[in-house]
Amino acid sequence: MSCCAPGAEMALDLDSGTSVLPSSQEIKLASRSLGDGLSQTDLSVPTVHCAACIQSIETALRKLDRVESARVNLSTKRVSVQWRGDDVPPLVAALGRLGYQAHLFAPEVDEKDKTLSELIRAVAVAGFAAGNIMLLSVSVWSGAEGPTRDLFHWVSALIAIPALAFAGGIFFRSAWNALRHGRMNMDVPIAVGVSLAYAMSLYETINHGDHAYFDASVSLLFFLLIGRTLDHVMRERARTAVKGLSQLAARGAMVVRGDGARDYLPIGEIEPGMQLLIAAGERIPVDGKIIRGSSDLDCSLVSGESTPRNAAPGEPVQAGVLNLTGPLTVQATAAAKDSFLAEMVRLMEAAEGGRAHYRRIADRVSALYAPVVHLTAFATFLGWMAATGDWHRAMTIAIAVLIITCPCALGLAVPIVQVVAARRLFENGIMVKDGSAMERLATIDTAAFDKTGTLTLGQPRLINASSIDPAMLAIAADMAAHSRHPYSRAIAGFAGPAGRPKLESVSEHPGFGIEASAAGSTWRLGRRGWAGWKARTGGEGRHGHGGTVLTKDGIIVATFDFEDALRADARAAIRELRDAGVAVEMLSGDTAGACGKVAEMLDIDSFVPALLPSGKVEHIETLAKAEHKVLMVGDGLNDTPALSAAHVSIAPATAADIGRSAADFVFLRESLLAVPLAVDVSRKAGSLIRQNIAIAIVYNAVAVPIAILGHVTPLIAAIAMSASSLLVIGNALRLQGFVANAPAQDARRDRRAGVDQLAQSS
Repeated sequence: MSCCAPGAEMALDLDSGTSVLPSSQEIKLASRSLGDGLSQTDLSVPTVHCAACIQSIETALRKLDRVESARVNLSTKRVSVQWRGDDVPPLVAALGRLGYQAHLFAPEVDEKDKTLSELIRAVAVAGFAAGNIMLLSVSVWSGAEGPTRDLFHWVSALIAIPALAFAGGIFFRSAWNALRHGRMNMDVPIAVGVSLAYAMSLYETINHGDHAYFDASVSLLFFLLIGRTLDHVMRERARTAVKGLSQLAARGAMVVRGDGARDYLPIGEIEPGMQLLIAAGERIPVDGKIIRGSSDLDCSLVSGESTPRNAAPGEPVQAGVLNLTGPLTVQATAAAKDSFLAEMVRLMEAAEGGRAHYRRIADRVSALYAPVVHLTAFATFLGWMAATGDWHRAMTIAIAVLIITCPCALGLAVPIVQVVAARRLFENGIMVKDGSAMERLATIDTAAFDKTGTLTLGQPRLINASSIDPAMLAIAADMAAHSRHPYSRAIAGFAGPAGRPKLESVSEHPGFGIEASAAGSTWRLGRRGWAGWKARTGGEGRHGHGGTVLTKDGIIVATFDFEDALRADARAAIRELRDAGVAVEMLSGDTAGACGKVAEMLDIDSFVPALLPSGKVEHIETLAKAEHKVLMVGDGLNDTPALSAAHVSIAPATAADIGRSAADFVFLRESLLAVPLAVDVSRKAGSLIRQNIAIAIVYNAVAVPIAILGHVTPLIAAIAMSASSLLVIGNALRLQGFVANAPAQDARRDRRAGVDQLAQSS
């Protein structure tokens, strides 16, 4: 029952009666460059509806030259293909040979849900017909004989015809499309079972027989359609978050040309470098940088915080952010398809596309289902014919076997849980990039945190300004104004009065500091070992070679001490991870003193300071060799190798682009409680997946032998098969009500404790 109504969705492409296929050039323009010669194309395939479809599409596309990977998302009915080179592989032609119409995906198009409308109408027709046929069948079961029984059978046959034609058309169209392209899918045995039940019943009616199964054939459709409708609604509910994100995207913007002319362009035509006018009340259409104007921005989409943020020229802004108070001129830095908002939509939709271990097992079993079911039903028919010689009884039992063995429950077991889990995480500000990541996260036993920007907010403040010579502090502030480094920003706010030496030839040395000339002297602001090259720093003072200093001609004239604010709920998050049996470590490139202070405040026993990016990777690899499964939580360019090396990784949305790309999860809010919540939801999802697979296996292990032995009628088989699928869906829905162990009062208590400890330490 994971199938949807392909006939309805085909209308999206065939409204004019002809297939409208995208050209190679259109596909190339709509593709995204992933770097290193790799591109990704997203195609909408409305008629994909089951595990057999997924396997057929992925296998065919992966056989094409230059195609690196292909993944089908059943909920979005989209296939994402990664390929190399300048020319687009024949993706649409390959899908066409399999019988799938493909078109370019347009996330901004808000189409009415035609599939749900058709499913509801089909359920209504099948339910009305099944109810009336059941009433007539009760009369037959009660003892009606002769002409009366035949009349009831003929009336039932007439009622069943429009029900099978309309409600059953969903299955018949799908089965015929698969068969004429040499494929099998889950709808083939359903169509065969329904057709055989009706045909045999009609034969019995013509020959004045006692038994007819019109009620079974129509009731089977009714129960199947109920389950299919619930599955469709479930997937759409899980995707409401994605739709909401897509609706936050502006449809276009006013563009200022070089000659001063203004044009309104659709969002798809906005290119990097264009200047956009954003009025108060409008959303930023693409990622960009403010070049004129100042305003308050609602950044809740990015940070999860509802407090408006003031933005001024030079600051970056992201797509989806709401401009609240004043007009802005923004220079676009990325196209709409490469914006932060588009990335969030892709992350949300990618959650179901992962091929986790359980998903691969379920898909393989589901793909083998059609031939195995037909062989089992045929063998049952031959066995009963040989044993009894009664073809009627043999056919009835074979039909029951055909119906009861439908592995819809197994096909739903994994993806339905992944969809619900992804929505559960998204509601808490956590984006899942890959369904397999949830499975990996559920197995971790060690969590390694970066310090700056992860456990802390990466927004240090200067705490010893009162002890620094005001003249030296003013010079340092002038130098710091030329850098975006967090320490520089903290110093730049202490600009002093005029009259100090004028800075000349200011230059920044990444990783070391800032150098400038003034009044014939060389000034440096940065690392002690680099800036104070004439000072005897070895082992001197509590800073040693670390710390930030200001030097004049190599002599230290001022030393700066900073402290960083802890990320909200960091202590509560660490405690919850420990309670969940996860060991916690801190890996940082900062000094031992700074790391020790944060570790003490957060009650972290194990930390490794002064690590280069390669050192973090080596530490994670050492843990992996000791058979630990490591979760890495970090941000910034220097954490990217560690994020990639870990068993699974999480990064905040404030991380560098490459860091977000390397991570398996991205959390949008300030609170670190996202980390234990993601672990808890992943473990709960893994448990529900195992339960669902067990339900499906136990159902088939019990139901199939009973059906083969002849103890199940086609009607009972239809009810049993549908009940197993509904049970799997209901079990997955338990995840919606799951609440992680994160009491708000504990979080507030830890925040107060952290503030008090910071005050005492300073």
